[in-house]
Amino acid sequence: MGGLDIAGRYHFIGIGGAGMSVVAELLASRGARVSGSDRADSPVLERLRGLGVTVFVGHDAAHVPADAVVVVSTAIRESNPELAAARGRGQRVVHRSEALALAATGMRFVGVAGAHGKTTTSGMLAVALRSAGADPSVAVGGTVPQFGSGAHLGTGDVFVAEADESDGSFLNYSPSVEIVTNVEPDHLDRYGSREAFEAVFAEFAARLVPGGTLVACAEDPGAARLASHARGRGITTITYGRPGHCSVLPDAVVEDVDSTASGSTARVVWDGQEAVLRLAVAGEHNVLNATAALLAGAVLGVGLPEMAAGLASFTGTARRFEERGRVGSRRLFDDYAHHPTEVAAALRQARVVAGGGGVTVVFQPHLYSRTRIFAGRFAEALAAADHVVVTDVYAAREDPEPGVDSTLIASALPGSLHVPDMHEAARTGAGLVDDGGILITMGAGSITSCGADVLECWRRGEAQ
Repeated sequence: MGGLDIAGRYHFIGIGGAGMSVVAELLASRGARVSGSDRADSPVLERLRGLGVTVFVGHDAAHVPADAVVVVSTAIRESNPELAAARGRGQRVVHRSEALALAATGMRFVGVAGAHGKTTTSGMLAVALRSAGADPSVAVGGTVPQFGSGAHLGTGDVFVAEADESDGSFLNYSPSVEIVTNVEPDHLDRYGSREAFEAVFAEFAARLVPGGTLVACAEDPGAARLASHARGRGITTITYGRPGHCSVLPDAVVEDVDSTASGSTARVVWDGQEAVLRLAVAGEHNVLNATAALLAGAVLGVGLPEMAAGLASFTGTARRFEERGRVGSRRLFDDYAHHPTEVAAALRQARVVAGGGGVTVVFQPHLYSRTRIFAGRFAEALAAADHVVVTDVYAAREDPEPGVDSTLIASALPGSLHVPDMHEAARTGAGLVDDGGILITMGAGSITSCGADVLECWRRGEAQ
């Protein structure tokens, strides 16, 4: 990996982030000397300390070992004192994707990409492969219960990882297998147009090693175009989907889909074989995610029956319609959805899970640019809920934009409420939930921390 040494020293700036902590854990597991810092303490940092990683709270130039390769994500700004010190000393600075590729040295790399569904699909594949005895190494941007984290150093020769298109860093990988769940335009602040967004996925497909395989969802127009392009370049490609939802008959046909509050079932027919999926997670989108994992496992040499059996044991990943608690007949869920398509899918799943109960959403928009570009579509997707409370934008890596805030969404959704403070928004949402209803804290930012506010409101109401 361009001179990177698996036994070298690495310092992660922002080590507590989901993607960063996973890579740090994997490199430490493979014998690297790892340190890192983050702006605040967290359970993630505590876990890393327990694994022997040196962790600092707060950013300070003194934290950076002079002989370390410094690992950053796109979220780290050049003004960060640790990054500035490393630059000043002429230290090597690499993106987390390069460090992840190093951690996967010598393994068959499976890159799971797409604007939506990466975490769930990579988690499904990892769990199913482990169930089948393959014991893969894993780098997933959310906690997978079977592994206890998003990282796992396995004994097998397969490495399953999310491949992030947001900053183009997935072009640092050379996968043996690629899954593309969809190529729906996102991150248009970077790419500017649908055509540019699709072009970077074509570059990703070209990164496959000779003889590699692309697995793509034919229900998504962008992924279908990618599959056609890849075939035209001689890349082995497997498409999947429900025939009525595809413009061209897919290679793997998904039929008899049924989703209930307790899970989903479907039948997949591919290459003269048939597999029945019995999933513990609800939602038609999860049937498609599981189909992608099923096919990727088959490409890696695991039989369809074994993959299907392993997929049955998958119980979800953190923040993907994750149940966080209940008081009486009211239930709280948390979901990472931060794109209109993800919001719509989560609310379809919510309707199934809620049965006849009401659905309330406390939504935190993620990024000013995404809020500006998709405000109208967010309003359309959120309209599927009975009650919607919109709180302030989670800025993440961005600076505020004049005239852009969460009222762009709330004003386009009649009946919704705009409550700037996320904790107050959570309490407001809690008061809108009737017996038998569910509330979802939704967004890719800090809204996940507000579940305690909801549960406390409900407990107080029960005690009165």
